[in-house]
Amino acid sequence: MTITRKASLMLTAVLVLGFGAGVFFMTSLGAGSGGHPSEQPPEQAEPAASQITVPAQGKELLHYFSTAFEAAAARVNPSVVPIQSEQVTRTQDPFSQFGGDDFFRRFFGAPRGEQKQTIRALGSGVIVSADGYILTNNHVVDGAEKLTVTLQDKKKYTAKVVGRDPQTDLAVVKIDVKGLPVASLGNSDTVRVGQWVIAVGNPFQLMHTVTAGIISAKGRSDTHLADYEDFIQTDASINPGNSGGALADLDGNVIGINTAIVSPNGTGNIGIGFAVPINMAKSVMRSLIDKGKVSRGFLGLLPQDIDENLGKALNLKTTDGALVGDVTPDAPAAKAGIKQGDIITGFNGSKVTGSTQLRNLVAEAGPGSEAKVGILRDGKPMEFTVKLGEKPADASGKGGNGEGEGEEQSSQKLGVSVQALTAEIADQLGYKGQHGVVVAGVTPGTPAEDAGLQRGDLIKEVNRKGVASPSEFEQAVRRAGKNASIALLVQRGKNSFFVAIQS
Repeated sequence: MTITRKASLMLTAVLVLGFGAGVFFMTSLGAGSGGHPSEQPPEQAEPAASQITVPAQGKELLHYFSTAFEAAAARVNPSVVPIQSEQVTRTQDPFSQFGGDDFFRRFFGAPRGEQKQTIRALGSGVIVSADGYILTNNHVVDGAEKLTVTLQDKKKYTAKVVGRDPQTDLAVVKIDVKGLPVASLGNSDTVRVGQWVIAVGNPFQLMHTVTAGIISAKGRSDTHLADYEDFIQTDASINPGNSGGALADLDGNVIGINTAIVSPNGTGNIGIGFAVPINMAKSVMRSLIDKGKVSRGFLGLLPQDIDENLGKALNLKTTDGALVGDVTPDAPAAKAGIKQGDIITGFNGSKVTGSTQLRNLVAEAGPGSEAKVGILRDGKPMEFTVKLGEKPADASGKGGNGEGEGEEQSSQKLGVSVQALTAEIADQLGYKGQHGVVVAGVTPGTPAEDAGLQRGDLIKEVNRKGVASPSEFEQAVRRAGKNASIALLVQRGKNSFFVAIQS
């Protein structure tokens, strides 16, 4: 095998994927025998067709590299199917203001009623059982009035929704057929950043498309794509139509369900795609097939991440853990003795590094199970045994902001104005029976705005000490001193959380 000098640039470095040999191969561009690498050969006119011979070892390596992708695609492809959804939208007659049907009857001789339009979209799914169960994304099937699955033999089947889980953007559908090719589901806990993967799906109506890339990152959260996030990030091309398809390793094992892309214009791939880890997907899938819904464990507290400023304000040595911003009365956490201000450091033997991880661990543990929760309280490690409840359908407890009037006092250091919590304001904002001062205004470009304070927030504590009036708040801020990190306990609606603000 020979290649031209220009083409040899493509082989300057050939990376081996760790298939066992661990070989690294590099070609040399025109290096002669002998001489020091730093010595430059005399300049010569380049021949019209300079040739470089690739050693037999290199040819074997390139062949193995290629066939690994071919074998993985051949194993995964049959179990990935296109799912077409149909939804009928209905709109009011735009000419109703002119008399509706009477208008069209008089001028066009025919009535014009409600407008209907059928919207069709294409997604993907992964066959997980020989008798017709298919794993896909919730957003592929959500709102669909008809779902059609096309197999590789081009036969079409109407699918029914077995269950949906919007909180992970997963769903299971079923077709009435036997003997289907089943995907091999791998272990997403063992995948590594930099590992080669393939993505299989049906982008832009192009059926059974295979793309390749690497795992760019693991454990991606705060993407606002789902309530429970632990995404695998990949640069393998994922485009509209890939949703619900397979992300697989080079052994042909599905390690993720392709879910979303980051795109400036919302249409194409730029090398940032996300997949739900298959271990999370398997747990959700089993619940949907067995019960038609997903039951999750419930602690009954509001966890929040600890940033550098909050860590300083609370005199913590690390930002690992989840700070308990609020505890629901009579919920499992409260019954076990966990309190507001505790820092959760462990859950069932797993180290807790942040709120998203804790939320996922609690959910996966399941209702009715007993969990060992490690905490840090006033610098002292403690452990509690909590019997988890079942997460309610709406456990977010989101509240809104409000407006009120009252005596106002300003803290120029923080850029926040506060006022007394009167009975009238407490009724308006839902803070009846609470204590603290109400945020009346936030100055743009100040530490208060940077910390996320909003008008209508209730500040209950400054550096773990309660404040009941604007003057107490001002005194507490002054006591903190200049250039200090101040920890505020804030209530917004029904939720309480800690905020670190720089004085």
